[in-house]
Parts: sequence; structure tokens; C-alpha cells
Amino acid sequence: MAGNIRPKEAISYTMSRIRSKNTKPEILVRKYLFSKGLRYRKNDKRYPGRPDIVLPKHNTMVFVNGCFWHMHEGKPCFSMPKTRREYWLPKLTRNYERDMENIEKLRVAGWYVIVVWECELKPKLKDKRLGKLLYEILAKPDDFIVSD
Repeated sequence: MAGNIRPKEAISYTMSRIRSKNTKPEILVRKYLFSKGLRYRKNDKRYPGRPDIVLPKHNTMVFVNGCFWHMHEGKPCFSMPKTRREYWLPKLTRNYERDMENIEKLRVAGWYVIVVWECELKPKLKDKRLGKLLYEILAKPDDFIVSD
């Protein structure tokens, strides 16, 4: 990127590069599940929230959430931006609220919902989290929303 781009244009360019599907954390989770013999649908538009991974055989849906965009509050991986708070606070709050609404709709429809956070897939934590995810899918603990 050229050094003569104004800050506002640079931010706009950076934001345009952020993907909503096929992110690195999502691909990591999908490859792991596939390697364990699980088959799934990805980003299925038929369901609220367009879950990242749908496992019909296990009646389970997995959301792989970015800590910033989905407000992983109370964790060091999330901090509210210091600039333009009047823009970011409502936007991120609405993302969080929409997530909760979609998860509730899926629960009411009888789906088991698991949320995997981006920070849980860091190199030191990923093996433990992926193992826990596999257990959650196959054993289905009582909680419908499973998060760290």
C-alpha cells in the first residue's frame, strides 16, 4: 500500500479487506472437523445468523466469531475503539444483540448452538479448544450456548 494514502482512505481500504466468511479461524475449525470425519454445510443462508458450520446429522450449529466484531466482552482480546465511539458502540452492540437473537431462534427450533471465539484458536489454545468442540458436538452437554 502506498505511503501517500490519507488516513481515512487507509482505514476504508483496510475495512474493505475484512471477510465475513472463509476466515482463517473458520477454515481452521472446518478442516479440523473434516479430519475427524464430520461432514457439514457452511454458511447456510436458510438459518438465522447464517451459521458458519451446520452439522445436520448432529443437530448442531457452530459460529466462529471474531472477538472484535462480536464483542467478546470481558476478555483481553476485545476492546472498544477509542476513536469514533459514537459509530462503533451502536454498531458492535447491534451485532451482539443480533447474535443473541439468532442463537435464541435456533435454540427454539431445536438446534444445539456452539460459539467458538477467535481468541480460543490462538496457537497455545487451539488444540484444547478444538478437542472440546469435538466433544461438544458428539456428547452435547446440557448447555445450548457453549463458549469459553
